[in-house]
This record gives sequence, structure tokens and C-alpha cells, in this order.
Amino acid sequence: MTFVQAPTHATHSGAPSRAAGLWRVVKSYDHAEGLSCCFRQWQAGHSHCRYLHGYALAFRFTFVTDTLDERGWCIDFGGLKPLRAWLHEFFDHTTLAASDDPELPVLTALDRQGLIQLRVLASVGCEAFAEHAWTWADAFARGQTGGRVRVESVEVAEHGANSASFQPAG
Repeated sequence: MTFVQAPTHATHSGAPSRAAGLWRVVKSYDHAEGLSCCFRQWQAGHSHCRYLHGYALAFRFTFVTDTLDERGWCIDFGGLKPLRAWLHEFFDHTTLAASDDPELPVLTALDRQGLIQLRVLASVGCEAFAEHAWTWADAFARGQTGGRVRVESVEVAEHGANSASFQPAG
């Protein structure tokens, strides 16, 4: 059996290091994860999307780093349990509403009556959900890794034909 060692490059101190570059890893939570939520896009007056409707959402997180940890990993997949828990808390059997939805008082009353679990965002839809998930996950990843890892992008899918992603500029 022959072992081939990856090429190394000398650093300032003369110690070997890996080639400069970026490593990306992807963590997905598919439609079977059970992240079934309900929402309406009240400003879509021309579309049936103005009605309350729901999907079992799927999420795809792309993590990126230029420095691997001591195990040679970008991020520990086993350490992402809090991300999964947050997704379930926010998107599992919940109703999401835009903060400017004129029917927000009705939805708030339903929440108070225990008929729905209301979550209010600035806006709703796959684009908004992707940005919201990116904001939470990026802060989590940076906190867990001392800033070594960031979330490059998040994609959210309603089903196999419709998805949107968020990636910060820059």
C-alpha cells in the first residue's frame, strides 16, 4: 500500500501548512426533516400566495473557511445540533407573518388562543427565510469557531421546483 502525502508549503516560521484556499462544506435539512410552516404573502394580491399556505421547507447551508481546525475540518457536523433545534423552533408547525401584514392582529389573536405558533419577520417567503436563517447560522458558526468559519449562503426550498438563496454581498 502506498501513501501519498498532500503537498505542503512553508510558512513564515518554516512550519508546513496547507495551500492557501477556501474549504466549503454543506449541511442540508431536506423536506423530510418536517419543517412544515404556514405563511402568506399578503402583498401578492394577484396570486394565490396571498392566502395562508404551507410547505415542508428544506434548508441548505454552505459553510466556508480558509483555515481548517486541528482535525482537518471546516466545521464539526455533530456540533450543528443547535442549528437543527433552532430550525425546528422557528419553522416546525409554525405560522410566519410579515410585520406589516394588515391581518397581523388576527394572527396574533390566534396565537394567543393557542391555535397557531406565530413567528413575525420583516417579510416572508423563501428569500426572507433564507436571509433569516443565514443571519442566525452565521452568528452561530462564527461563535462556535472563534470566527474561523462563516456561512457563505443559505438556500431554502418550498419543494423541488421552487427555492431561493441568500448570500451577503462582499
